[in-house]
Amino acid sequence: MKAEKSPIQSVMAWIRRQPPKVKAFLGVVTAMTVLVFLRVIVHEHDNLFIASEAVHAFGIAVLIYKLTKEKTCAGISLKTQELTALFLAVRLYCSFVMEFDLHTLLDSATLVTTLWVIYMIRFKLRPTYMEDKDNFAIYFVVIPCAVLSFFIHPSTRHHIINRISWAFCVYLEAVSVLPQLRVMQNTKIVEPFTAHYVFALGIARFLSCAHWILQVLDTRGRLLTALGSGLWPVMVLISEIVQTFILADFCYYYVQSLMGGQLVLRLPSGVV
Repeated sequence: MKAEKSPIQSVMAWIRRQPPKVKAFLGVVTAMTVLVFLRVIVHEHDNLFIASEAVHAFGIAVLIYKLTKEKTCAGISLKTQELTALFLAVRLYCSFVMEFDLHTLLDSATLVTTLWVIYMIRFKLRPTYMEDKDNFAIYFVVIPCAVLSFFIHPSTRHHIINRISWAFCVYLEAVSVLPQLRVMQNTKIVEPFTAHYVFALGIARFLSCAHWILQVLDTRGRLLTALGSGLWPVMVLISEIVQTFILADFCYYYVQSLMGGQLVLRLPSGVV
């Protein structure tokens, strides 16, 4: 006799059988439902951005645990950590010269821990680093982001260098996880701590995206005009949505693996 499946397992099994277009539609419906739920229960939507930073910090904490306890950095992309440190450093610069607030302190803590992770991978745990798998050329994202920020940036009263820097960190954050996804694509097997870290990034990006979308809805679009004129307000929203959808596929398989009781995540061909 086969063990009877739980309702959640039955739903996940049904979703797995659906074609990609149906899965995408279900993903959009789920995201919209969660957005409505967050709008009802979270009255101060700035808290969503703080929650996003907190979840990102939790993901970094998981990496620190992996590096210190297991003494290995296998499966972790050094290039994603370096891109993360770069956009955080630029964002911190913008925060100090444009608007110092709680987010500045949170970014400072995240940058320090990210730099520590980079140090551990580069020097302490170098023999376990999968350099051959971490083969994403980061200039493919850094250069386009720099060029795009030169042409599309805020039209505020701040100095032009600060406005370009602000745009650069927004664009770079949206694609900074791509090298990590390439590592997982190359290995096909993701061990638990790396999977937890990437899933935390996915949740953090979704909360950040929800923060911006709900702020726009609450202000009836006035927030977009406050960000400046031209294409910049639209690019901010697009960047938030892009960085959310980049990780959506992985998060689906992560939840599926978790529901199935699997500690090691195995990705099918074509994922990420």
